[in-house]
Amino acid sequence: MASALAPGGGVLAMLPATGRRTLTLLRCPRAPPRSSDGVSFLSSQLCGLQISMPTPRPLFPTPTSPATVVAPVAKRVCPFTGKKANRANKVSFSNHKTKKLQFVNLQYKRVWWEAGKRYVKLRLSTKALKTIEKNGLDAVAKKAGIDLRKE
Repeated sequence: MASALAPGGGVLAMLPATGRRTLTLLRCPRAPPRSSDGVSFLSSQLCGLQISMPTPRPLFPTPTSPATVVAPVAKRVCPFTGKKANRANKVSFSNHKTKKLQFVNLQYKRVWWEAGKRYVKLRLSTKALKTIEKNGLDAVAKKAGIDLRKE
């Protein structure tokens, strides 16, 4: 049971089994009731009583079913060259400029790895594919710091 000090000298407690909040007034104020302060009059009248109310429901319930869970999206960065999206201007006929992203041309490709004697499925840019054809997969992976044995 979690509890906290409530205004007016009471204890606000959360009952875990019922899920209800309970306000228990422990001490009664001895000050005479004033006309401008209705809270002290009310708390002096309710000394020793328990007031309980249901916990409020959240406005937007959290999804619990696995069908609503969104899969993570892969980053649009080439692991071999480090190329990523370029922020550019889209220029209209009236020379009005708005921001846009120019994404990297990433492709899923099975590349033959000679040292491992198997195919390795990679997501790489077309520029990295040309570099692999020229220099070889081992050299490009070593320069980029990629361990092909894990993939």
